Amino acid sequence: MKTTNIYSLILLSFFILSLNACNNMQEDTDETPLNTENTTPPETPSFPIADKKDSAIVTHGHTRVDPYFWMRLSDEQKTNEVPDQQTRKVVQYLVDENKYTDEVLAPTKPLQTKLFDEMVGRIKKTDESVPYFKNGYWYYTRYEEGKEYPIYCRKEKSLEAKEQIMLNVNEMAEGHEYYAIGGMSVSPDNKLLAFGEDTVSRRVYTIKFKNLETGKILSDELSNAQGSGAWANDNKTFFYATKNKVSLLAEKVWRHELGSNIEQDKLVFYERDPSFYIGVGRSKSGKFVMIYNSSTISSDFQILDANNPTGEFRQFAEREDNHEYDIAHFEDKFYVVTNRNAVNFKLMEVADDNTDEKNWKEVIPHRADVLLESIEVFKNHLVISERQNANTQLQIINQSTKQKHYLEFEETAYVASLGNNPEFDTDILRFGYSSLTTPSTVYDYGMNTKKKELKKQAEVVGGHNPEDYETKRLFATARDGIKIPISIVYKKGYKMDGKQPLLLYAYGSYGNSIDPWFSSTRLSLLDRGFAWAIAHIRGGQEMGRNWYEDGKMNKKMNTFNDYIDCAQYLTAEKYTSPEHLYAMGGSAGGLLMGAVANLAPKQFNGMIAAVPFVDVVSTMLDETIPLTTNEFDEWGNPKNKDSYFYMLSYSPYDQVKKQGYPNMLITTGYFDSQVQYWEPAKWVAKLRDMKTDENLLLLHTNMEAGHGGASGRFKRYHETALEYAFLLSLENITE
Repeated sequence: MKTTNIYSLILLSFFILSLNACNNMQEDTDETPLNTENTTPPETPSFPIADKKDSAIVTHGHTRVDPYFWMRLSDEQKTNEVPDQQTRKVVQYLVDENKYTDEVLAPTKPLQTKLFDEMVGRIKKTDESVPYFKNGYWYYTRYEEGKEYPIYCRKEKSLEAKEQIMLNVNEMAEGHEYYAIGGMSVSPDNKLLAFGEDTVSRRVYTIKFKNLETGKILSDELSNAQGSGAWANDNKTFFYATKNKVSLLAEKVWRHELGSNIEQDKLVFYERDPSFYIGVGRSKSGKFVMIYNSSTISSDFQILDANNPTGEFRQFAEREDNHEYDIAHFEDKFYVVTNRNAVNFKLMEVADDNTDEKNWKEVIPHRADVLLESIEVFKNHLVISERQNANTQLQIINQSTKQKHYLEFEETAYVASLGNNPEFDTDILRFGYSSLTTPSTVYDYGMNTKKKELKKQAEVVGGHNPEDYETKRLFATARDGIKIPISIVYKKGYKMDGKQPLLLYAYGSYGNSIDPWFSSTRLSLLDRGFAWAIAHIRGGQEMGRNWYEDGKMNKKMNTFNDYIDCAQYLTAEKYTSPEHLYAMGGSAGGLLMGAVANLAPKQFNGMIAAVPFVDVVSTMLDETIPLTTNEFDEWGNPKNKDSYFYMLSYSPYDQVKKQGYPNMLITTGYFDSQVQYWEPAKWVAKLRDMKTDENLLLLHTNMEAGHGGASGRFKRYHETALEYAFLLSLENITE
């Protein structure tokens, strides 16, 4: 990928603005009658009609005809200083779709403004994170009223000490439409800061270094990199990973010595298998620099003594297919979380000087009903993060006595997670807690005293009373008899008469579990009569590793069926009805939306698909697209005939048919590197051509952002307000 420079971005923005200006100029030159009495109502806006130019794609003797393949632009085309004819045509189409969306939703503009003000108004403008202690310093992040970005700070030894600002991102972001800081890493002697900088939103960073004693930015710049890296213990050697400029996958790890020419950096690892993600970090103990390699179903580590930065990395254990493991260093050994003969993972240990798998010893055996997700190692304790019955739980083990206990939580649906625990020699565990009614809360827990101390609960400005809302854990029966958990929240007084609006959210891929977290933003829907529900469908790991295995590859249809069955359950139980039920998902959850729209369009009145992965077969056939090769074990490789036809059977773009569809709002980002903009753009064009209803079909493209949307603390809520206004308007809620 050709990295976008600021000049190219300015020209592209000017080009887009010029197109808008031309459109506005055309409108302004239309003659307007002087006498406006008895004028007819304004006409309904006309939606854009994309040109068709058939492209035949032949795979395994099967031909697919794609009339909108022309919408795809290369990175070079998107960032060229002078747009070519195709680029102008594509951008014009996206601009026209944005204009149409704006015109259709124009009556909701006052509501959008009100929603935005509400959502932002609930956020404490001047705020500060709970400080954590590491290597002699207290670290924290704070925000200032009127500012979009964080300020990263620290204080030496005591919270009463003078504040040192490491990075004021507000100042750094000036002049950028998009700005993000990647991983921040302080050198072992506390004098230097390494950080990644992304000004395009394609997750390609330039790593820079700051002298924290002088405040000066060093001349060293490591481009085309992942955002994070790892220091050696000499405080001058830094290890980092660079990306393939086409696929955007990190593939090489380098050793850089501060002050030296980047051209002299030493290549220390090269991952030649494009199905693996790689990265580099430090062990919590500080003894090792570790390179990790992970595909969907396999993982591997290379380790190096951090005191010997010019030494050779050694492989932790032999890489094998279908073996995933993670490691954490403790004193003279490593703990290993592994799925070797353990579908829900088990815990092993091994001496750090002889890590071959034959030497691993069992610490916690495999449990059929408990998923071992991760561990946190302390000098005197070991903390295990587990998942059972769709809830998280934290187990504490004393390293000396081997006595164990669990933290207790009262709510039926909640999320408890390990917090920031960088300090090794402490008996205090930092953890987070939240639920659909309880704001994000930070606790310190005495692992010896078994007492927890509230450090902070996120403030909802204007007030929030959890007792005003009700949350439940429901279970829907899927068509194959499996019980699917549903977490639901609504304001008390919600009537079970089938006439109330409900938004059903889900993801269902990569083993990512969607936990019942709190959102002050969501209150804008709940307070207007909506219920919010999460369908914990297969493809995640809420119910254990098999929950994931049963929702991927040639079992992917379970994910879509589970979601539809959850929707039908909520309808049957009178929580809502198809006339008032709404669907929402993003990225791989956008794939879910697309598949469900084809399979059960009459089950929903409306749908929001954010940055949706909908052109499954074409994308997975193209190994130049970022993420494709890494995900063959998630979706399948369409070069395999069986995989091709199975993926084709649910690919939302390929399965669009002549039928009615729900009201739909689809969003994307022009610079999205995860799901390229042309997938939703093509999908919308094909839906327009095929659908037989008159329901809304809207496409909104953020022309300045990528997969994560707008940068900044508050800016993103404009898009949330747009989405909520779309939903509320379908319920004729205007206030």
